[in-house]
Amino acid sequence: MARGVLPLLFGSDSPAAADPQMAITFDDLPAHGSLPPGETRVAVASKIIAALRDAQVPPIYGFVNGLPIEQQPAAAVVLQAWRAAGFPLGNHTWSHMNLNEHSPAEFEADSSRNEPLLREWMQGEDWHWFRFPFLSEGDTPEKKSTVRYFLLQRGYKVAAVTMSFGDYQWNEPYARCRAKGDDAAVRSLESSYLEGADDSIRYYRDISRTLYGRDIPYVLLMHIGAFDAEMLPRLLALYRSRGFQFITLQEAERDPFYVRDTDLNLPPGANTLERAMAERQMPLPKHPVPAVQLNSLCR
Repeated sequence: MARGVLPLLFGSDSPAAADPQMAITFDDLPAHGSLPPGETRVAVASKIIAALRDAQVPPIYGFVNGLPIEQQPAAAVVLQAWRAAGFPLGNHTWSHMNLNEHSPAEFEADSSRNEPLLREWMQGEDWHWFRFPFLSEGDTPEKKSTVRYFLLQRGYKVAAVTMSFGDYQWNEPYARCRAKGDDAAVRSLESSYLEGADDSIRYYRDISRTLYGRDIPYVLLMHIGAFDAEMLPRLLALYRSRGFQFITLQEAERDPFYVRDTDLNLPPGANTLERAMAERQMPLPKHPVPAVQLNSLCR
C-alpha cells in the first residue's frame, strides 16, 4: 500500500492550484509564553480570534495542553472563547511532553490524560487530530511505530506541519521589551517577524515545487502567544498579499503528501518538506535566520 503512495506524491499529474493554499493551526492552548504587563490569556485569545474572523479564515484547530488549566483553572476561559468562535480543538498532550525524552508508555498516558478535556469541550465533534509537541515523533524506530499504533487505535490523524517560521521565538522578547518600555526594540521585532514569515513562504514553496512541481496545501504552525496576537492581522495580510487562500486542516491533509499522517496504517515516512528532501538526498534552499538577536534583546 505504501508503495502505491509514491506516484501520487512524486508525480506531476495533480493540477496546480490557482493560488497557494494554507491551513492555519495554533498550538499550546490555553497558554503560551510570557505575558507583557497588563495582558491576559483571554485577551491574547480574543485578539487572535478577532483577527481570524476579520480575515474570514475558516475554522482552525487549536491544539490543547490540559496541564495549564489544572494549574490555573481560570485559563479555561481561553477554550471557552475558542469554541464560542466555532473553532475546533485537538490533542497536544497533557503536559506538552517531548516523546524523544520519554518512553512510549509515558507519552501514551500523557496523551490519554488530555482526552476527557477534549471530549468535554468538543461535545461530540471531531477532536481526533494530534499534534506532537516539539514536532518530535520519536527518536527511535521503535518509539515511532509504537506511538503511531497507539494513535491509530484511538482514531487519530496527525496534524503535520509544512510551513513554519518559528513564531514562538518572538513572544518572550516581546514581553521583555514591553516590560522595559522599549518601543524601538518592539518595532524591530515587528519587522523581523514579518520578514521571517515572508522568507519562510519562499523557502517552503521552493521545496514543494522542487519535489512535486506544485504547491502542496501547506499547514502553518502558530502559537497562542502575546506577540502572535499583536501581529496576526499584519501576518494574515502578508499571506493574502502573497496569494494564499485559507482552508481547513481537513482540506489541506486530503492532499496525497499527508497520506502517512492521515492513514496511520501506513509505515512512518517523511512528513515534513525538509524530511522529504532528505529522503531524496536533495539540498535544502537557504533559509535566513532572524536578523534580530531574539534571545538577547531587552535583557
